[in-house]
Amino acid sequence: MGRASVKSNKTVYQLRREELGLSREQASELLGGITADHLEKIESGKISIPDPEDIFIMAEKYKDPNLYNYYCANQCPIGRHYVPEIKINDLTQVVLDMLDSLNSIEADKNRLIQITHDGAITPDEIHDFVLIQKELERISLAVDGMRLWSERMLSAGLIDQNIYDKFYNK
Repeated sequence: MGRASVKSNKTVYQLRREELGLSREQASELLGGITADHLEKIESGKISIPDPEDIFIMAEKYKDPNLYNYYCANQCPIGRHYVPEIKINDLTQVVLDMLDSLNSIEADKNRLIQITHDGAITPDEIHDFVLIQKELERISLAVDGMRLWSERMLSAGLIDQNIYDKFYNK
């Protein structure tokens, strides 16, 4: 393997390749259709918006579904507006965050019905509506975090893919 980079502002793509102990040439072989030169341009940021197909290949071959979310949340022009970056925690933290969000929204259900029953949101209802919307977004992030955690465990072989699929696809 070649020398490890001492660059301080490495991209997630370079960091993941280095975590796997791969040189760019080795990674290029693993990735198939991505040359070492092209990989260097992605990793260095010379290509500001990498081709989604390149990121798809990298995430699959590096067994790192976090790369999908990072790309969508930070580099894709549409995703930057709509996709939040998900920080993966351990399973316990993911579940606790989700349960905290679900408990918080329980009290807001009736208020949401009151606000929306007439099909309009009046100026005096906007504050409560926004707070409820933010709590629902927190639930969505927790669900996405659990999905990403599951994908990471499946990619790493820590969850049996066949058993998972058997129950997930019912």
